[in-house]
Amino acid sequence: MISTLLVVQILLTILIVITILLQKSSSIGLGAYSGSNESMFGAKGPAGFLSKATFALALLFVLNTLAMGYLYNEEKAHSVADTINTATSVPTTETNTSTK
Repeated sequence: MISTLLVVQILLTILIVITILLQKSSSIGLGAYSGSNESMFGAKGPAGFLSKATFALALLFVLNTLAMGYLYNEEKAHSVADTINTATSVPTTETNTSTK
């Protein structure tokens, strides 16, 4: 389960970076590559959609991080070292206790 959430976390990170880079800024950034999207997103363009998508992805990122932290701590509550049998792991030598 942790590995699945880790893959989701990586995908969310990539999607957040892409949505942030596509947003318009003073230097336009990668938003120049988005082309003319007025017909699809309305008169303002994709600004509103991208900001809402960034917020939604960021919220999913935080929730996924919290879930990963909770599941990781639940899984690591029991240590592998607790299952080691110490009576058989240390070799013992038999001593002769008979007196002459």
